[in-house]
Amino acid sequence: MTDDMDALVAAAAEASKNSYSPYSGFKVGAAALTESGDVYTGTNIENASYGATMCAERVAIFKAASDGMRRIVALAVYGGGADYAYPCGMCLQVLSEFAGDISVYVAGKAGVKRYALSELLPHPFDKSKL
Repeated sequence: MTDDMDALVAAAAEASKNSYSPYSGFKVGAAALTESGDVYTGTNIENASYGATMCAERVAIFKAASDGMRRIVALAVYGGGADYAYPCGMCLQVLSEFAGDISVYVAGKAGVKRYALSELLPHPFDKSKL
């Protein structure tokens, strides 16, 4: 892993400290590196109506998108309470909208693993299917 990716994982770990997870107790942080070199972070935000809960990955991606960033070039996800924190299917689908086959770093107590987005989401739904 490069120094840049170490920094991305560190940003995700730092973001996890702001988690609002009173129901699961599972604190997750994410950091999205954009084509411009900017890093957008997010944390999971739970809600008593579980369907209204937002994952850290989507928070980071949506923050970037709302600032006009349309290309994510790497993503790190950190879950301090897990060996590794993997993005859910919904987050992977959202990521596929704003990224090519990028590196996704999953991190936790056991360290860091790198995956290509296509390994985690081999058949994304995209505009070619509309």
